Parts: sequence; C-alpha cells; structure tokens
Amino acid sequence: MTTHNLINIPKLPLEDWVSGFVSWLTTNLSGFFNAIQQGGQAIMDAITSALMAVPMPLMIIGITALAFAMTTKKYGFPIFAALGLMLIANQGLWSDLMNTVTLVLMASVVSLIIGVPLGILMAKSPKTAAVVQPILDFMQTMPGFVYLIPAVAFFGIGVVPGVFASIIFALPPMVRMTNLGIRQVPVDLVEAADSFGSTTWQKLIKLELPNAKNTILAGANQTIMLALSMVVTASMIGAPGLGRGVLSAVQHADVGSGFVNGLGLVILAIIIDRFAQKFNTKPGQKAPLKPWRRWTIVVALLAIVAGGTVNAMTTSQTTGQKINIGYVEWDSEVASSNVLAESLRQHGYDVTLTPLDNAVLWQSLANNQVDVSVSAWLPNTHKALYQKYKNDVTLLGPNLKGVKTGLVVPDYMSANSISDLTTQANKTITGIEPGAGEMATAEKTLKAYPNLSGWNLSSSSSGAMVSALAKAYKNKQDIVVTGWSPHWMFGKYHLKYLADPKNTFGSSETINTIVSKKLKSSDPKAYQVLDKFHWTKDDMESVMLEIQNGKSPKQAAADWIKKHKKLVDSWYQ
Repeated sequence: MTTHNLINIPKLPLEDWVSGFVSWLTTNLSGFFNAIQQGGQAIMDAITSALMAVPMPLMIIGITALAFAMTTKKYGFPIFAALGLMLIANQGLWSDLMNTVTLVLMASVVSLIIGVPLGILMAKSPKTAAVVQPILDFMQTMPGFVYLIPAVAFFGIGVVPGVFASIIFALPPMVRMTNLGIRQVPVDLVEAADSFGSTTWQKLIKLELPNAKNTILAGANQTIMLALSMVVTASMIGAPGLGRGVLSAVQHADVGSGFVNGLGLVILAIIIDRFAQKFNTKPGQKAPLKPWRRWTIVVALLAIVAGGTVNAMTTSQTTGQKINIGYVEWDSEVASSNVLAESLRQHGYDVTLTPLDNAVLWQSLANNQVDVSVSAWLPNTHKALYQKYKNDVTLLGPNLKGVKTGLVVPDYMSANSISDLTTQANKTITGIEPGAGEMATAEKTLKAYPNLSGWNLSSSSSGAMVSALAKAYKNKQDIVVTGWSPHWMFGKYHLKYLADPKNTFGSSETINTIVSKKLKSSDPKAYQVLDKFHWTKDDMESVMLEIQNGKSPKQAAADWIKKHKKLVDSWYQ
C-alpha cells in the first residue's frame, strides 16, 4: 500500500508544476534572459581577455610581490603563491586558471552586491528575515547539480549559467553573515548614536558597517570558497576552467589528470583565502603597512595593468572564422571531435571544443549555442533525442558507418547471448553516464528479457566502466558492460558482444554529423566541410588507442591528420 493511499491524498503533480513554471519563464522572459546572457558573456569575456593579456611571468611576479608586501613576518605565503602559480603554468593550465578566476570573481562580486544589502535589510526588518531565512535554507541545502537545470533553460551553456548556479549556491553565507554582523553591533553604541541624533543612514555607514566589517568579510570569504567549489559542477554545462579538467578526468577515470587539475583548484583556493585573511583583521590588531610595502603594492598592481595593456595592444588577434564543436566525453567522440577541430584549425578556423552532457548538447545545438557535433548515434541510440530536436537541428548524415552497441563481456565468460545471463556479475550491468542513449536502451533490455528480472543497471561514466572492466578482466571475474564499437577496449582486451535475440539494441548504426540551423547561412564553407567529414572505424580506433596510450587528444589528432593528409584534404575540396 502506498503512502498517499494511507492518508487519502493523491500524489501532487509537483514535477509538472515546477516544469511548467520554468517553461513559462523561458517563454515569456526569453528576451530578458537573452540580454543577461549576452551582457554577462561580454563582461566575462572581457575579464578573461584582460587576465590572459597579462604576461604569465608578470602575473606570477606581481601576485608574489603583493603577497610579500602584505606579509609582515613569515614569508611562507609569498613562497607558496610563487611556487603554486609556477606549477599551474608548468602543467599547461594557465588559461584554465584565468577562466576559473573569472567565474569565481563574477559570482563573488554579484553575491556581494546582492548579499550585503539583503543582509542589512534582514537585520533591520524581522518580517524580511522571516521570509528570507527559509529561502536561504533552501538555496544552501538543495544539491548544486539541481541549479544546472534552470540555468541551462534560462541561459543555455557556457560561463553565464555557471555563474548563475554558483551565485545561488554561494549567496546565503554572505546574507547570513551580514545579518549577523549588523545584529552583533553593541546595543550601547547604537543607543549612543541615537542620543546624538544620528540618522539611520549615518548609523549604518559610520557605526554598524565598520563594526560588522570582520563578520561581513568572513561571509565574503565563505562565499568565494563556495563559488570556487561550484567550478566543477558548472563545467557540466560548458563553463570553462579547471573544473572542466576535473570533470573530464572523472569521466575517463584518469587519476593523474584529476589530481593535477584538482591541485590547481587547491592552490587557487589557498591563495584567495590567504589574501582575504589579510583584509580581515580587528581594529588595532595590525599595524599600518610601512611606506615601502605600500609602494610595492602600488607598483605591482600598476605593472600588472600596464603589462596587460601593452600585451593586448601588441598581440595580434585571431581573425579566423569561429566555430564551436560540442561533444560528449566518450572516448570515441573525444577522438572524432579533436580530429575535426585540429583539421579546422589547420585551415584557419578559431575552434572551441565544448564538452557537454549528451542531452544538453542536443539542446545547445537546437538553441544555436553550439555549431556542430559529430556524435549522433542513429537510428537507435539517440533516437529519442533526434525525435525531440529534429526540427531544430540539421542532420548532415553519417561520418562513420558500421558502429555497434550492445552488452559486452570478456570472452572467457560462457554466456554468448543476453538470454544466457542468469546470476553472472552479481546480476549487475555496468553502464556509463545516466543521460546516454545506450543506458535507455539497456533499461529497455532489462524489461524485455525475462531472465534479467532482478538485474540492476549501474550508471557511472565511460571511464569508470572501462576501469571496472579492466579490474574484472585482470582477475578473470564476470562482468557485463554497456559497450560500443569502435572503442579501444576491443583492441586491448578479448571481448565479445552478447547476441541480442529480441533486437533491443537494434541493428548496426552510424555516427552522424548534426549542425545548428543557422550554420549553413552563417558559414557555408564550414557547412560544406562538415558535410564531407568522414572516416572509418579503424581510423577512429587508432586515434582512441593513441590517446589511451598517453598522447593528448590534440596531439593524437594532429598525428593522425599528418598520416592521412589526402583524406583530410578531401573534406576541404
């Protein structure tokens, strides 16, 4: 007996209400959201460009000088800042660091602008506090991933929805600490100010805010740290930066890459935290800086600004036509997207590669925020997504034929068909990302085969799936995975597809190129290139294997292009 029958209340259509409300907002306020998206993107592009314009050595020296000038006794912080930033630069993560700084800076500034006045209002008005307090509780306890859904609906993909989600998650501490700081101002000081005839504004500016400064700064520090913690989550909807590297490492089960990108976030967090602590001191606790330290700070800031200005004026800007390639962090799509991107770069294009969840990728193509994807598996795997968006995207046709999906097992297992499965592998199928079309097909397979009653489909990522396969294969243990070919795992391990008598996975598929509706008119040359892009299963697997063996996707793509120049040139003829 279900709970709602026990209390005679039918299930409330809460999901429908929320979905309907979000749909109403996106329909009726689309102009407002577009203005925010375009304005916010322009501002953040300008901030990132300004940060990137500062020569890397000058930025490191300048930040180290600032840390040195603001540290009066021990010099561990300046040394850490210098070594940490040099390590990030050494690992080739400088541009990712600057993108992350932009996201955190924008989210923190907006949170401060909203949070401080709202906190003051809560301190002054009990009614406002009673209304706002539960909203803050909701904002802070709701999982951050949930905020990505309306963020994409309102603003599409990129750094703007990332900032939007970060603000919602990071705002509550700023409001709470401002409220607390104002309320903790000694009552006798407030009464003394009233007795001298101070206005409400005078009390706020000259008494309450100065006394609450340290508490407010502590809230600002918490807000910055929470914004930084949302970097990885925001990367799921296309926000660039160090979080994208962490997410990619998780999806590919790449411990080394995950550690390096995570270490970059740790270094940035510590540097920001230590600088914030320099401002958060009690009155009289810290002696005024000596003149030479003040001059060091001024000179360091001027040098950073001047260096960035000069470099921006003298550096030639990219003039190539821009094109945004969206892809999912599957090994096959990483290979194909990087090969296409590298070939376009070699022909003068300014290419952006944007990793996204599969459903978000199709939506972004439909909204013209991504120009192309070469990863549409049809007619079966991505059938539902194609049916949903077929009127809003252009299908150019197959770029690779003869691909296959299905349940895969090591060849030492006795099962040869899905119908042969009984209790193997703890009655578990190891899958990939929850949003993948293959996972929906696997769910359908569980329902179609009576012998799979009681079996579970475990979602993870393509990298985690391969890691589980490798572990089981090494120990000669049973394992059943959702597999597809081309894939490098068939070249590394002896595997086999289980026969599918009920044909739930469908017949052989093709990988297709899909583009946004506007591309044919906005860039007909690129449209023709994408229409001609094609290669073979062996081509894709060779690039995938090179990546698996340690080459960067870009380098593996460049090497393949060099060996197959005739084929690549045919795409551009």
